[in-house]
Amino acid sequence: MRRILWARGFRDFGDGLVAVLLPAWFLALGYGAAEIGAVSTLALLGSALMTLGVGLLGARADPRVLLLLAAGLMTATGLGFVFATGLAMLMAIALVGTINPSAGSVSIFAPLEQTMLTRAAQDGTRTAVFARYSFVGSFAAAGGALAAGGADGLVALGLGELTAFRSAFLLYAVLGVACWLGYRALPRLPPEARQAAHAPLGPSRGIVLKLAALFSVDSFAGGLAVQALLALWLFERFDLSLAQAGLFFFWTGVLSAFSFPVAAWLAGRIGLINTMVFTHIPSSLCLIAAMFAPGIEWALGLLLLRSALSQMDVPTRTSYVMAVVTPPERTAAASFTAVPRSLAAAAGPAIAGAIFAAGWQATPFIICGVLKIGYDLALLWAFRHIRPPEEMRG
Repeated sequence: MRRILWARGFRDFGDGLVAVLLPAWFLALGYGAAEIGAVSTLALLGSALMTLGVGLLGARADPRVLLLLAAGLMTATGLGFVFATGLAMLMAIALVGTINPSAGSVSIFAPLEQTMLTRAAQDGTRTAVFARYSFVGSFAAAGGALAAGGADGLVALGLGELTAFRSAFLLYAVLGVACWLGYRALPRLPPEARQAAHAPLGPSRGIVLKLAALFSVDSFAGGLAVQALLALWLFERFDLSLAQAGLFFFWTGVLSAFSFPVAAWLAGRIGLINTMVFTHIPSSLCLIAAMFAPGIEWALGLLLLRSALSQMDVPTRTSYVMAVVTPPERTAAASFTAVPRSLAAAAGPAIAGAIFAAGWQATPFIICGVLKIGYDLALLWAFRHIRPPEEMRG
């Protein structure tokens, strides 16, 4: 499990770095909000298609091998962004690579790691394991966001702006190598063990289909407010520098990280679904309110409060999916719920970027908050009576 946590830390540091850097990089190249939204959409779409491939491979491929290939792709993606400047090439790399504009765990890595962690955890500790897994990722992403401000420091030392940005993407490639080394130490899973541990959806199909549909609404809403576009909003609305935005997103990541152990504690007392819903709704209200804030202090304060609440559904959601399906269906369930989420999220940035470019900068974030509140209420109604084993025993 430690190897997976280390790898999660390395790749989420890279995700946090590029999520803040991406809009600044595109602005430096002469592109605008529409192009940033389009590239973000392609990046999320590519992640969805790769995750779908993982689900189709199922028991035929060793998860360790797939993780090694994904880490190699991460390195290639970083190197691609170092050398590419044309929009067509950048869009192609975003589609087939691992670049993540959301700084969240929407990638080919997630369902593979989640399945391996679930096999190593018992029902009573499963949510805590996923809280630790999310804590490491969020804290690392916060560090990556802070490191993005280092590009301004390199420019101040006399390095050209584009060269400074390229050095950050080179660091992203190096982090891919670090992930590869971490995954290389994972044990191989023999074919007979893979066949026993993985199966297509069967008894849990109905539950998974409903969850996937609801998660898609949530992810589409989240795609309207990916971190890259939120950073662009801060750049344009309040004229924040890259270093200031990096510092802000560092603290949002820290607050999110420390919310995960609280989510695990809360889930043990009020249940997984209640924890997901009753922390998510206030965070959406904070996002909407931030768009009407009279000054930067109010806006950043509301967004920080949102960050302390908005990610508490991440470990609880993963734990819930793993709990309400049979063990052999877990890989298929993780993939089946992840793919529609990724596809739905992919549609959001392009739409948000077009709205942003039309001059309605706050509108995508308001729509995001409204849709997320609707998702939370629907989830509570549909799954209030379907509880994981540890809650039924309690």
